[in-house]
Amino acid sequence: MGTIRADEISNIIRQRIGQYKREVKIVNTGTVLQVGDGIVRIYGLDDVMAGELVEFEEGTVGIALNLESKIVGVVLMGDGLMIQERSSVKATGKIAQIPVSESYLGRVVNALAKPIDGRGEISASESRLIESPAPGIISRRSVYEPLQTGLLAIDSMIPIGRGQRELIIGDRQTGKTAVATDTILNQQGQNVICVYVAIGQKASSVAQVVTTLRERGAMEYTIVVSESAASPATLQYLAPYTGTSLAEYFMYRERHTLIIYDDLSKHAQAYRQMSLLLRRAPSREAYPGDVFYLHSRLLERAAKLSSLLGEGSLTALPIVETQAGDVSAYIPTNVISITDGQIFLSADLFNAGIRPAINVGISVSRVGSAAQIKAMKQVAGKLKLDLAQFTELETFTQFASNIDKTTQKKLARGRRLRELLKQSQADPLTVEEQVMTIYTGTSGYLDSLELGQVKQFLTGLRKHLKSNKPEFQEIISSTKTFTEEAESLLQETIQDQMEDFLLNKEEA
Repeated sequence: MGTIRADEISNIIRQRIGQYKREVKIVNTGTVLQVGDGIVRIYGLDDVMAGELVEFEEGTVGIALNLESKIVGVVLMGDGLMIQERSSVKATGKIAQIPVSESYLGRVVNALAKPIDGRGEISASESRLIESPAPGIISRRSVYEPLQTGLLAIDSMIPIGRGQRELIIGDRQTGKTAVATDTILNQQGQNVICVYVAIGQKASSVAQVVTTLRERGAMEYTIVVSESAASPATLQYLAPYTGTSLAEYFMYRERHTLIIYDDLSKHAQAYRQMSLLLRRAPSREAYPGDVFYLHSRLLERAAKLSSLLGEGSLTALPIVETQAGDVSAYIPTNVISITDGQIFLSADLFNAGIRPAINVGISVSRVGSAAQIKAMKQVAGKLKLDLAQFTELETFTQFASNIDKTTQKKLARGRRLRELLKQSQADPLTVEEQVMTIYTGTSGYLDSLELGQVKQFLTGLRKHLKSNKPEFQEIISSTKTFTEEAESLLQETIQDQMEDFLLNKEEA
């Protein structure tokens, strides 16, 4: 048996002490007091931040929203069915964030940016906070470039610019989603990334939108963020912020983006549900006091960035549903006051067959003609005036039996202008086609036609102009102006088309 040498042992101990590194890891933990309805009340968690992610023993993640003196109110980002009372919870030290990358284009994801289209994982090396501060005054520049929707009534009279926030408002089933999806379809070849956020929609409706976009080749530049009506209120509340973070990723990379929130009424309802369960004091219509801030901090992130930041833009088209056309309800008035204008869709017009059912009288764009090319400004002014006069005359002469010749002429012109503004779904028009259509109507060329012939004549005219006078399109796209040369080319084409049209009618 060998002898134990004391100096050897002391050397080994000294060596070990020298190598010892003391790591202090402070874990902020708490205990579950109460769980139910997607809300957990936790005791402890003293140093938790507002909006911080917390992790439960069984793996569910939640967001700390209510910070009271002893108790923290947490909303779950999942069903949390396995969470038990007295189980422990630890703070992660992270604020809610999502992965972002180019790979998201063409995909359908949920509020946590996880794919739900069954096409595999999405690779991403970067991440962005779900709630990030909006660009300040210095970081922005005023809106000046048009974002074409392809809808004649909007692009001519309620123009939307890149970086603008334009509300689409109306009762259910008045074509609000159709206006939004048509705008996405029209961005083909315009170098605009689109994000469609579906909040609390039927899963079948979202599938329909995705199918339309895929069939028309629009999914290549679109991301769909969906939390359907079956999802927990927490995830419905997060969905628009997730969509905005994905869009901001592209905006700060000097790209143009368009985001559609469909719709913010359901978003506010999800937030109301969460707030009431967290025992926050209800205010008007039982919404919490900060429901204005809920939407203002979301919509303020839409911007046209300054030249220093690369002139990227984020255009927001929030959708709000009204009940029986009541624009003065709480959520509609809130969102109207945050946005730069609204497109009001009327159920009466929709039922009368005027589609898109845009009520031009109430609709407004606070950016106005700054978001139009010169050619459109030149022809659209007269259209607006003629339509306004027509609406007034129509109401006034409703009960009149004998109407003088001038008034009859104005009414006939107005009816034809209203007819030319009608447009089928998923049939966007280019700016050149829009300029041509408005000019034809306001110059009185349609006055001699029957109302039922207007659409047919205009379709023929567009084809005729495209095949026989391609230089018209070239002039407008290159100079952005409705020049005298363009006008004379158009007049010739209208004359030719009118002769052909009337000849064919006689033969028929």
